[in-house]
Amino acid sequence: MKILLFGASGSGTTTLGNEIEKRTDFKHLDADNYYWKKTVPPFQEKIPLIERNEKLKADFFKYEHVVVSGSMVSWGKEWETAFDLAVFIRLDNNERMQRLKKREMERYGEKLLTDKKIQETSKAFLEWANQYENPEFSGRSLKVHNDWIELLDCKVLRIDGQMELIKKLEILLDEIEKSIHL
Repeated sequence: MKILLFGASGSGTTTLGNEIEKRTDFKHLDADNYYWKKTVPPFQEKIPLIERNEKLKADFFKYEHVVVSGSMVSWGKEWETAFDLAVFIRLDNNERMQRLKKREMERYGEKLLTDKKIQETSKAFLEWANQYENPEFSGRSLKVHNDWIELLDCKVLRIDGQMELIKKLEILLDEIEKSIHL
């Protein structure tokens, strides 16, 4: 079974993917690990689309049960038919932005206060992420995700990101159980 977890940055897809991997035989693949080159500090340099797709496909097809976390809207049409289940997690924008600000502090620590480049990168990221619900925004947005959902060739669950992690996990484990034992 192949599952996609996606939503706005900070909605909890990676956290849920990690929990699924801990509690099942699913392999969790985080799209960020294929999208960004490993740099210090992280998230500075993108991996070209062809290379990222080759690496993700190699891992995606290596395992029988895979859960991918992250938005793959711009990764190619082949991903529209690659999954058995997609889970769209939506979180209130204010809550999500608070999570992202906290995560930026945890990720960069003191450097967020002292390093000009990290400050600029973090500020740009937060401004980008805060555009998610703007219908005019051309980047990753609620409109783009809703349009993409219409193209997906699988069942799509919509989950409220405010829900406790354990409840989201129970919903997903129930879906997995139903799908695998059909």
